[in-house]
Amino acid sequence: QVQLVESGGGLVQAGGSLRLSCAASGRTFSMYAMSWFRQAPGKDRDFVVGISSSGGTILYADFAKGRFTISRDNAKNTLYLQMNSLKPEDTAIYYCAASERIATMQGSARSWGQGTQVTVSS
Repeated sequence: QVQLVESGGGLVQAGGSLRLSCAASGRTFSMYAMSWFRQAPGKDRDFVVGISSSGGTILYADFAKGRFTISRDNAKNTLYLQMNSLKPEDTAIYYCAASERIATMQGSARSWGQGTQVTVSS
């Protein structure tokens, strides 16, 4: 088991930036691939970006390419998502997830955090 807690969400105007964090429990964090997903009201929980356990492989959803950057610090058991040039359509609850391989579908995740709200105003 791995416990995940997201933080860093908030209200920002279009074009602004936010940096999200996901704190993980235990020494097993480095064994997991990690992903960020997001879910807006009435919509599916969609893949944003994922990173392999070592950080050597990164996969981005099309909407995230060029704007979002994922990183991890295994020594601190922490995952990050830097979001720049935010758009109103980025408004959603953002979740981090742990998996054996990078999860691009929500059913592939082993564990989820509770999420952090990101709201982008126009």
